[in-house]
This record gives sequence, C-alpha cells and structure tokens, in this order.
Amino acid sequence: MDKKLHWNVWYFLIAFSLLLALQNLWRDQQGSETLPYSEFLHLLEQRKVTDLRISGEQISGTLLEPINQHSHFTTTRVDSALAESLAAHDARFTAVRQNTVLSTLLSWLLPMLLIFAFWSFLLRRMGDRQGFGGMVNVGKSRARVYVERDTGVTFADVAGIDEARAELEEVVSFLRDQPRYSRLGARIPKGILLVGPPGTGKTLMARAVAGEAGVPFFSISGSEFVEMFVGVGAARVRDLFEQARKAAPCIIFIDELDALGKMRGVGAFGGNDEKEQTLNQLLAELDGFDPREGVVLLAAINRPEILDPALLRAGRFDRQIVVDRPDRKGRVEILQVHLKRIQHSEAIEAEQIAAITPGFTGADLANLVNEAAIMATRRRAATVEMEDFTRAVERLVAGAERHGRLLQPHEREVVAFHEMGHALAASALPGMDPVHKVSIIPRAIGALGYTLQRPTDDRFLITRRELEDRMVVLLAGRAAEQLQFGEISTGAADDLAKVTDIARQIVTRFGMSETLGQAVLERQSSHFLGENLLGVREKDYAEQTAREVDLAVRELIASAYARALAILEQRHTQLIQGARLLLERETLTPEDFAALRPTKVSAPHGSPDGQ
Repeated sequence: MDKKLHWNVWYFLIAFSLLLALQNLWRDQQGSETLPYSEFLHLLEQRKVTDLRISGEQISGTLLEPINQHSHFTTTRVDSALAESLAAHDARFTAVRQNTVLSTLLSWLLPMLLIFAFWSFLLRRMGDRQGFGGMVNVGKSRARVYVERDTGVTFADVAGIDEARAELEEVVSFLRDQPRYSRLGARIPKGILLVGPPGTGKTLMARAVAGEAGVPFFSISGSEFVEMFVGVGAARVRDLFEQARKAAPCIIFIDELDALGKMRGVGAFGGNDEKEQTLNQLLAELDGFDPREGVVLLAAINRPEILDPALLRAGRFDRQIVVDRPDRKGRVEILQVHLKRIQHSEAIEAEQIAAITPGFTGADLANLVNEAAIMATRRRAATVEMEDFTRAVERLVAGAERHGRLLQPHEREVVAFHEMGHALAASALPGMDPVHKVSIIPRAIGALGYTLQRPTDDRFLITRRELEDRMVVLLAGRAAEQLQFGEISTGAADDLAKVTDIARQIVTRFGMSETLGQAVLERQSSHFLGENLLGVREKDYAEQTAREVDLAVRELIASAYARALAILEQRHTQLIQGARLLLERETLTPEDFAALRPTKVSAPHGSPDGQ
C-alpha cells in the first residue's frame, strides 16, 4: 500500500473516534444536572421530580425546583436493597456509570481494522507475485534510475567496439553541449538502436554513455511494460517518458526491445491486444517529445528483423549501431581490461589468449578470465598461469571433464582413433587451423573426446576449397574408424550434422555448385541467434531442383569422405602410433606428438561438385 494513503487512513480513524467520544460527552452534559442517587431519593420523597425516564441503570427527568439553573437531571440507579441500607445510616451515595464508549468503539472498529489489514497484506502479496507491484502502482513505470555516480561505467571500461563507441561519443557531446550542435540546426537523435549478438556489451555501452554525459539513466526491460491487464503497458510508457521529461537531459535505456516492439499483425487477434497498445503508445511518445528536451532513447536487441517497421523509420530510431563480436584486436583490448582484476603471471599476454578465443564476445571473455582465476585457486597457485586459461577455454567450449565416466576398453580405443583421425587430417591440409590439443577425456556436454584447433587469424571470407577441407577434417574421425576397425560407430553423429550443414550451404546459400548455378535457394533466417530456429527451411523451388540439391549435397559429402580416407591411408602408421599414445596419456599436444604439427599431404581433390 502506498505510504501516503496508509497514513491518511489512520488519520481518518483517529479523528472519527475522537468525534464520537466528544459527541457522547456533549450529549451527556448538555443542559442537565448530575445528581447523587441518595439526593434523588430524597427529592423523590419530597415529590420534587417529575417526567422520569428510566433507561437501564440511568434515570433522567425534570426538577420542579431548578438546581444550579438546571431544570433537568440525570442519575445512576443503585441496587434497592443497598440503597435502603445506606439510607438508613443517612449516608450520601451515588453510582458511577461505567464508560463504555471506548469498548463500544473497539468492539466494532477493531474487527474492521483487522479485516482491512488482512486484505491489504493479501492483495500486496498477490500483486508482487503477479508482477503488479500493488494495484495502486499498476500503471507506474518500474524504471530504475541511476545518477551519473551510480552507473560506475565510462568509455574507459568499454573496449573492443571502437566503431560503436565513436558513434555514441557524439551522443555524449549532444547531451553535454546542446547549443553547440543546435547552432547549425542539428538536433539530438531521438532513438538509437544497439544491435548485436548477446554478450557483446550493449547494456554496458548504454551505461557508459550516461556515465560520460553525467545525466540520469533510466533502465528498464521491454518485458516489464507488458502485463495481463490491457492498457497497463501503455500507462507505464507514458509514466516513464513523463519521468524522463522532468529529469531531462537524461537517457532512457530499454533492454530486449523485441518483447515490446515485435512486428504487429503476426499472430495477433485484433487491435486491442495489450502488446499492440503498448507499442502504439511508444510510437506516440517518440513522435511527441521534443528533441531539444535532451531525452535520448537507447534500446538493445538481438533480433532486429522481427521489430515493427514503424519503430525503425527515421524520426523514431534514427540510428542503428551494430555492436558485433570483437575481432582479435578487440579481444586483446577487452582482455586487458579484465586481466587487471586478477593476479596473473607476468608471462601471460592478452595476445596469446585472444588467439585461442575466436568468436568470443565480451561477456564470454569476462567469464573466461573468471574461470581461469577459479582454476588457479583450486590448484592453490599464487598467480593465474596460461595453463589455467587453456583449461578454461576447454571447459567453456567442450564442458567440464568427467573422469568418473568409465568407457569399455574397445570404446575407448574407438574414441582414440576417431580423435586422432581428426587431428591428422587437420595437420595434413593447408589452411586449416593448427591442432592445439587432442583428448579422449569425456566432457560434460556428452562428448567422449575432442580435438581443439587454434585459429591463427580471424577469418571473414572462406573459399570453397577451405569449406571442403573442413568437411574432410570432420569426416576423418569416421574414416579412421573405418580404416582401423572395418566398421563405423555412432560417435560421428555431431560431425555428420556439421558436414551436412556445410555441404547444403555450399549448394543453396553460397552459389558454389556448377550444376545448380549461383542462385540462392535458402536464406539465412536470423542475423544473430542462429538459423532456422523453428526447424523449417524456406523452400521456393521445384521438386526437380530439390532433388538436384540433395544429389549435390550427397556427392560433396562422399567426395570429402574419400579424401579423408586417402589422407589417413598415407598416414596409417602415424594414426596407429598417435592413437596408442593417446590411450596411454589421454591428452596430446603437438609437442608430445610431432605428427600433429602442420604438414602437407597430396590427396585427390575431386571435381568442383565432388564428381
């Protein structure tokens, strides 16, 4: 319950009780003389009283001879036997009437107060569980307000995303020195959309903007606008912008904007839908507030393709800033920020760690540094070493080691040959990432073994030859099983899924098939959260084309498998030696087994379609 309303209720109850008490006292004392019961009996014998009114223990009437200028009297009756006994001794006596005003009030006010308190407590608990925050505050915004000193983040804490930082520095300049920009008619952008994969630092960047500008920072999630009551979300949007206008210049940050701004008309039941009303109110607020007020709306999203087009037009979200995964240089800068927070060896260089973490986001790197510190603590080391970072990468990529999982001797041997097949094929093909470690220790994610490759550089373009070489490396595990044991197992299930996906993309997305041409037959469905999230592929081509696609995919996989067999046949002796050594040590590096170092082996490559 609102504190102000709580005190108002208590003030009313206290005033009402005092009013009743005063009314009762005034009624009893107004215009009447209170007589002792003994005097009443004496006046009664002298017949000086009349018009008697008897109500319980109270007797009132009229005096024939006024006393103290009062012609009316009241008295309280005493038991007749007791009165006779007292009168016989000429004693003056009177009865004292018990005051029942307070007891009467409590008899009906106290139960009401208890019921009122019980229902207030019950409704408050129900409101908190359902997310209403109490019925009084159901339309209030839940934005958390941070002043500049509370954010604790500036651009010095943001690394690896220099392009996004440069664009947002301009927003800080707008907030600090608006007259400078308005001199030529420029206005501050109304809305800025931060787009990128999860964990790349979108929220951190928004807080850094507020910290640099020294303005209040309103932070709220898009899901907090949507409630079960229609109209509540729209009321919260109005309340949020009203608070922001009072605190201008300031920054409003809406995280996960897709919960609020999803495209309308898809799966909706009409114009009265709660989400649609909330989105419409947000659009109206973006059109309504004056940019000169100094209110900047920042929003973050992982899936920009599902946003309503009305949000993305000019005049609402004027800018879209991509906050992508950092490159190698960016990872070095991010690691330098996080390495300052731990006790690490002087021999550790951020460049070394960045080399083994391609594709890691800022959040991944922060988690990596923390995991390495935990592992160093477990082994009671004085500082964090490079070995701890290597183990932390393996834990994050493949899961924790499970030494308790016991494999049968034959299964363990199959896993050893499978992983050694991957490693030898990777070291034999030019352009493949160097092998960093091979292990047959089971991992938490279900892998019975793994081959860890360490990229030397970030790659943004891949040729068809390199894609086919990746397929060879993936299929080399099954090829090693076939070559050594004459049969195959289910251990290559994940490899086959990846190989099939690469082959299908070669044919349908990258236009690298000579038989099917350069047409794009299947499109990428999401920018940052993976492809075909619902498991349904877009298909807008004929059945004959679909058959040709299937044949081309099959031929690509068959060609890659034949190449893997050819490579391992040439290195069969090394395959056996490496597998035996792996069974003995469980983990191998290129320093332990020289055959894992990059070499070149001639092998048939096949035609462009593997035919």
